[in-house]
Amino acid sequence: MKLGVALPLIDVAVGGDPSAIREFAQEAEAIGYQDLSAPDHVLGVNAASRPEWGDRNTSADLFHDPFVLFGFLAGCTRAIEFSTQVLILAQRQTVLVAKQAASLDVLCGGRFRLGIGVGWNPVEFVGLNEDFHNRGRRSEEQVQVMKALWAKPHVTFKGQFHTIEDAGINPLPLKRSIPIWYGGHAEATLHRVVKWGDGWMPLAYAPGDEAAAAIAKLRNYAEAAGRDPASIGIDTRVSVGIGAEAEWRDAVRFWKSCGVTHLTLATYSGRGHLRRIAGRSLGDHLDAIKRYWNAVADLL
Repeated sequence: MKLGVALPLIDVAVGGDPSAIREFAQEAEAIGYQDLSAPDHVLGVNAASRPEWGDRNTSADLFHDPFVLFGFLAGCTRAIEFSTQVLILAQRQTVLVAKQAASLDVLCGGRFRLGIGVGWNPVEFVGLNEDFHNRGRRSEEQVQVMKALWAKPHVTFKGQFHTIEDAGINPLPLKRSIPIWYGGHAEATLHRVVKWGDGWMPLAYAPGDEAAAAIAKLRNYAEAAGRDPASIGIDTRVSVGIGAEAEWRDAVRFWKSCGVTHLTLATYSGRGHLRRIAGRSLGDHLDAIKRYWNAVADLL
């Protein structure tokens, strides 16, 4: 089981400073973390004009563009992998994403997996001139288009939402493919994982029966479709802000017993079953990820 860590970009002491991002990534790699993940939002609403918005992401939260961010970190690291958790595919132009992902794959030496989702924020879709209401169906075709563009120098494609007339991207990914991991918890997401995905990111589940049942359901769907369930990776989040070493170890043991292949440590999130650390400085985050690694590394 691989252990990765989410970049704490929302804490401005880290996210706004390129030297802090570089130091966090390099320290995480030196500690032993095998994956760096980054969230994705293009637009954030002005919460002052939406008093009903709640604690969802707003313009006060900092998000670097993940392709730019990982392109920067590719030159600052040697072996640690990169993943988007989760890039909202349907609010972007498909061919452009295929090109950006392929370029990043080449520049980082094949260390990238593309985590995608359908999104929840209609404000972003309006601002990016995309249709919020057909995003699920459109994202299915987007994946087919990207896989075709990554595999061959020239593609002819005619679908409901895309037309490509004997054209291609250059460079192509090193292995002529890029792993696609789906985020989300809807029934439709599970079927998309089985049909097109290399992995699933059920990031909202706490350790327990609900999570185990969801993973079992995915495996049942895979078997019914004639796919080996073991060919589908699973990545979920763990928290350093809850409990101490004994609780952290119990959570890792639980996820390992479920067949989870990747864990992503979150230090900044306080939503759902996660709890953020008390501090917000770079040093606070680095201290937290060191303590967590030292507590659980022997269980991986």
